[in-house]
Amino acid sequence: MRLSLRDFAIPLALLGVMVFFGMAAPEFLSARNLSNLMVELSITATLAMGMLLIILPGHIDLSAGSGVGLLGGVASVLVFHQEWPAPAALAVGLLFGVLIWLAMGAFIVKEGMPSFIVTLGALLIFKGLFWKVIANATVPVVAGGQTNAYSLLTTYYLPANLGWVLAASLVLALILSSGIQRRQMQAHGFEVEGREARFMRIFIAAQALALFVIVTGQFRGIPLPSLILGAVTFAVYVLTQHTALGRHLYAIGGNAEAALVSGVPVKKAVISAFACMGGIVALTGFMQTAYAGASTTTVGELMELDAVAACVIGGVSLRGGRGGVLGVLLGAMIMTALINGMTLMSVPPEHKFIARGVVLILAVWMDMRLSRSAK
Repeated sequence: MRLSLRDFAIPLALLGVMVFFGMAAPEFLSARNLSNLMVELSITATLAMGMLLIILPGHIDLSAGSGVGLLGGVASVLVFHQEWPAPAALAVGLLFGVLIWLAMGAFIVKEGMPSFIVTLGALLIFKGLFWKVIANATVPVVAGGQTNAYSLLTTYYLPANLGWVLAASLVLALILSSGIQRRQMQAHGFEVEGREARFMRIFIAAQALALFVIVTGQFRGIPLPSLILGAVTFAVYVLTQHTALGRHLYAIGGNAEAALVSGVPVKKAVISAFACMGGIVALTGFMQTAYAGASTTTVGELMELDAVAACVIGGVSLRGGRGGVLGVLLGAMIMTALINGMTLMSVPPEHKFIARGVVLILAVWMDMRLSRSAK
């Protein structure tokens, strides 16, 4: 497999951002801030994983940020005002998310509506419903002053010793799955990567996991949102790379008409992607609301743009048909580090908006330039 400029541009950009803020704001590399950065990354990257599923078949979801606020608000109102057990409230919010996005996806494909327009309208609808649900007030996620499963979403940390056990288990699983995949490809006559390349890929992954455990262990341990992100990332990776639905999403994004002629269930695949997005939006909403400590009218604001930016920076084509979870993770890291670093440097909010907009435009521009040069 030939490496392109795009394969090196993203890691180098991330390294540049980290070095710059590490020098400009020394506290950026402190154990406490890196732990907070992991939580912020987990929230942004989780939503970006759902956005990947929507963009792959050539669609877009502009309602995700408002949905984050709405579903987080629904769960917080059930916990605080209705005194529901937190697990039940979260389950209801998750179910609402799946059903709402399932209906939205069905409407888009069955009526032939542009997803841009439908989700733009949904953005306004969800924002209005969100404000009605919380009655334009601040709704905390802790009922009666007692810690519950809702607030634990961003306050629980897995101890470092258990983190090492988890990291070792993941490396072992990676070795086993890599070996199984290699044997399957050989059995079907496909070309496989060399043993040296396979070893280096696993070695780099093991190094990254070890570094993650070391860094998080310097503060309180592995934050729960990172574990949630890991589970969502693994699920999206398996779905996109090892299931028929994933292959269908890539095929639809590559050429929808050809996919339809080839027998790909285009409508069913797109609806399924939107249903998955609904569940991911709900999870993101719970984490973002718990991280904020309360459901307020600003929760989820512009998060859909950060998710889109993470995807585009990570090499996902807005036309569909190209992209993967690793690139999305790196793109989310860049966006999160950028926002976190500017906050530490006390950059005014208006300048933050300008910087995020410039990064988004530059990411799309570079993607188009690199795509043209690769042809």
